Amino acid sequence: MNKKTSQQIAFIIFRILGIFVVGILFWILGFIIYNGIGVISWKFLTEPPSEGMTGGGIFPAIVGTLCLIAGSSIVAFPLGILSAIYTSEYAGNGYIIKFIRIMTNNLGGIPSIIFGLFGMSLFVNTLGFGDSILAGSLTLGLLCLPLVIRTTEEALKAIPDSFRTGSLALGASKLQTVNRIILPMAFPNIITGLILSIGRISGETAPILFTVAAYFLPKLPTSIFDQVMALPYHLYVIAVSGTDLEASRPIAYGTALVLIVIVLIMNLMASFLRRKLKKY
Repeated sequence: MNKKTSQQIAFIIFRILGIFVVGILFWILGFIIYNGIGVISWKFLTEPPSEGMTGGGIFPAIVGTLCLIAGSSIVAFPLGILSAIYTSEYAGNGYIIKFIRIMTNNLGGIPSIIFGLFGMSLFVNTLGFGDSILAGSLTLGLLCLPLVIRTTEEALKAIPDSFRTGSLALGASKLQTVNRIILPMAFPNIITGLILSIGRISGETAPILFTVAAYFLPKLPTSIFDQVMALPYHLYVIAVSGTDLEASRPIAYGTALVLIVIVLIMNLMASFLRRKLKKY
């Protein structure tokens, strides 16, 4: 078998695998849409749940999910980006930095339920935040922090060193080089890490179960110290713990569909922003 034939066979295999993966994705999406589209209505999106979670809507859960996404992003994004700038641009390649990178990778592999227990112990009990948006946001922020750090580091490393040396040769300081040259060039790729972290935040159940999520709370939050409903936990409750599982099953699929749409909208907005930034 010559090289050309081997290459064609490899391309065919890769193409089949790619189509297979995309097919699984569309199969899952099609299943959720087919089973959940029937309950989607203006009432479902704008009213609180009722009738033992088998009626009404999911508006408080939507608001709670958006609050947690916003709060955890405020925590994770600045810390993650600044940490990545330090480890990539200032710290060098010593043993301490290698150890920090190893610990960051290990932190990213810890199960989310461990973060939930840690958040309950530290934020809910020790610091006295109680079951609140603040405790849940801090816990979710810690959960996605390793992902933000890793993706930001890779985005910074992708910038050629010639830009750094050229800027320093022209008299710019290290801080000016990072702030005016490196970050603007890397920011479109940093957005990718932020997209991935938002996707993980929005779908986590275990951390919010211990720190913020309420079983049934039709009112909207008024401060960061309030409990909220959230779509992942609401989906879990009505799917396995509802008063009438048969009646609540369509609501579960509808909730899953809304959660997917929210993540999709945020991803599209971030992708649009990334394309805009690449033009400058």
